[in-house]
Amino acid sequence: MRHLSVLLFSLFAIVGSVDAAVQSKTVTYKHGTTDCIGYVAWDDAIEGLRPGVLVVHEFWGLDAYAKRRADQLAKLGYIAFAADMYGEGKIVDHPKDAGGMAGHVRSNVDDWRKRGLEALEVLKSQPQCDKTRLAAIGYCFGGSTVQQLAFAGTDLKAVVSFHGALVTPTPEEVKAIKASILICHGADDSFISPDAVKAFRAALDKNGGKYTFNSYAMARHSFTVPEADETAKKFNMTGLQYNKAADEKSWSDMQSLFKETLDKQGKE
Repeated sequence: MRHLSVLLFSLFAIVGSVDAAVQSKTVTYKHGTTDCIGYVAWDDAIEGLRPGVLVVHEFWGLDAYAKRRADQLAKLGYIAFAADMYGEGKIVDHPKDAGGMAGHVRSNVDDWRKRGLEALEVLKSQPQCDKTRLAAIGYCFGGSTVQQLAFAGTDLKAVVSFHGALVTPTPEEVKAIKASILICHGADDSFISPDAVKAFRAALDKNGGKYTFNSYAMARHSFTVPEADETAKKFNMTGLQYNKAADEKSWSDMQSLFKETLDKQGKE
């Protein structure tokens, strides 16, 4: 009888661990007449509403890396939606193609922001999402995208840019910011000039913008992406390099910001 009880307990434990796993699904939504194919991740072991986090991909498109980040956020107790900023699930692996697609989106700032806002609405529409507790994070091109959302006055609690090109806001845009902004920047990022850093910080400092700018020593562009070294070698892009210490520290910094801005909401 004792052996049977142990066996049943083990079976229940296995079933429970499967049921509690992170779940995911693809969601098709529209940008104009274009079908966009995003990715939602959540932990179904959590009951009720939880904060929502929008994830915006690098300039390659919505690839496995961005989806992994969404899964990680789900494991932390959030519901995450990885947006498709290009539409039709387009993913490329050549820098020239990626630069062309990102450049096309960047060329129209109003439309660029609209793409991000449409994705945010998809996140808000998920039944597990607490619409009052929202954040957005982005990598490279995605980092610039979430900055744009902050400068558009989007109702977000937090915005985190990982090795994103820096967007210099106007005084009016700084005053419109509602989110707490965290910039995770590689100190040795040759893709982002010191002048760009200076202009970004000056614009926020001069106009009373609240933000945190963390610069990680010896970190180059794409310092959070383990595949960056392979990409650098393949395309002779010496400016790309994974940095484990900077990756882990920036993720920890993001979690600290979320604890301050997302997790305490509604618990006080």
